[in-house]
Amino acid sequence: MNEMRRLVRLFGPQRGWMLSGLAIACVTVMANFWLMTLSGWFLASTGIVGLSSFAVQNQFNFFTPAASVRFFATLRVGARYGERLVTHEATFRLLATLRAWFFGRLVPLAPAGLRDQRTGDLLARLSGDIDTLNLFYLRVYVPALAAGITVGLMTLFFAWFSGWAALWLFVGLVLNGVAVPVLTARLGYKAGAEVTRTMAALRTHYVEAAQSLPELLTYGAAPGALAEAAALNGRLQAAQGRMAGYAGLSLAASGLATNFTLLAVLVAGIKAVTGGGLNPADLALLALGAVAAFEAVAPLPQAFAQYGQIKAAARRVFEVADLPVPVAAPAVAAPRPERFDLALDGVSLRYGPDRPWALEDVTLRVAEGRRIGVTGPTGAGKSTLINLLLRFYEYQAGSARLGGRELRDFTPEQMARLVTVVSQRGHLFHATIRDNLLLARGDADEAALMNALEVAQLAGFVRGLPEGLDTVVGEAGIALSGGQGRRIALARAVLRPTPWLILDDPTEGLDAGTEAAFLRDLAPVLAGRTVLLITHRPAPLALVDEVWRLENGRLNP
Repeated sequence: MNEMRRLVRLFGPQRGWMLSGLAIACVTVMANFWLMTLSGWFLASTGIVGLSSFAVQNQFNFFTPAASVRFFATLRVGARYGERLVTHEATFRLLATLRAWFFGRLVPLAPAGLRDQRTGDLLARLSGDIDTLNLFYLRVYVPALAAGITVGLMTLFFAWFSGWAALWLFVGLVLNGVAVPVLTARLGYKAGAEVTRTMAALRTHYVEAAQSLPELLTYGAAPGALAEAAALNGRLQAAQGRMAGYAGLSLAASGLATNFTLLAVLVAGIKAVTGGGLNPADLALLALGAVAAFEAVAPLPQAFAQYGQIKAAARRVFEVADLPVPVAAPAVAAPRPERFDLALDGVSLRYGPDRPWALEDVTLRVAEGRRIGVTGPTGAGKSTLINLLLRFYEYQAGSARLGGRELRDFTPEQMARLVTVVSQRGHLFHATIRDNLLLARGDADEAALMNALEVAQLAGFVRGLPEGLDTVVGEAGIALSGGQGRRIALARAVLRPTPWLILDDPTEGLDAGTEAAFLRDLAPVLAGRTVLLITHRPAPLALVDEVWRLENGRLNP
């Protein structure tokens, strides 16, 4: 399907706002057109009447045209304001719709379907490319449709006075509204696409450079990264320069089309006046109306110069959105299990047909309420075991059953309601403590939040803060210590009393004292839950009933 048609279909929920903005844009153009035509006729008529006898002057109605001029002037101002208000409201709503839709397409893909995607590039698609797509409504959709509607109305209005003047106006508007934009779009397509691609590459480079800054400085690679950024900036400036050149060319072509159309309309009008078929005052009406009519098509050349940029952005967004979902959801979701024991029999999993087995012939029994510890070296497959249980990746062999039902019978959303993960990488957003806790349970009131913090032994610290729960923790929780960040994750686990709790190296990076305190406070959270503890540190293993070792994808007691 064409990217632009697909984009319009995605905008369906906001169709009312889109059409309202279009309607007001048409009123704005027509109000200006009627103001100019009426003003031209009124000024010319009053001049002619002023040279006539007192009898003619007394018979001439000055008041109705003057009031009409005021009306259309007021209408133009009000419509212009309303157009800006409604079209920008529509734009913000479309932006929210696009972001929510794209994020909704990313969620089923993560992490398996996105493992080959660069983080910075995904961010560029989610932010920069979708921002570019917003240009489609303001710069292409509204101007093109408004021009199509108003050009027909203005041509019919001219035809009432002179058929030839109407024909020349129509030809001029078509040249300026179709021929020039098509030429500009073809000339600027490659440059616009290059702008989109280079901006995405530049965003990706900056994000990855920021993430890797310690390594770049350590190994002296920062100059190379700066040189690459400078090269990308040069490419971007060159592409933007070409687009600016094409935009200037389109403005020159539009100016020529406007002047030649005005000349042709005047010639046709003069012939009609000399032939007696047109009132002399109507010549001014046609002249000023011809100039005003070009407001309808003036935005089109520049709009279509950005068409390549918009289409490239749409293609980039749809490329990721259309990736196949790696873990297929069952046709009919399994009911919530009555028990929560886990049975793995000969389970094998790998991340690609040409990749080695990350888990191989794994057999494990976890009775409901038991606490199992799994240890092993880095790369042994511990994280893969978590990915298996959360349905992030599909297993290729064996059987994995929860409560007697195959894991494939459960959707990822069901597993998320049954399993809580406390990880060393539990992300804290640049938001308040309250907002970070509400991720676990959105309807929790303040009493529930404070109770969770009490269990996590963080309530006293939060109460001592000037802003309390509304304290902003900073990017990645920079305002908190490592131990405090883990306790926020622990409080989330308290807010989500799921049957299963997975602890993924929860004390990694903590010193011995902080680790001991954290494990002491963790013990009450484990009560009544089935627990899988993944760790390579010995201290957390004191909390479990039995320990297994995972090495080279194989699990042994």
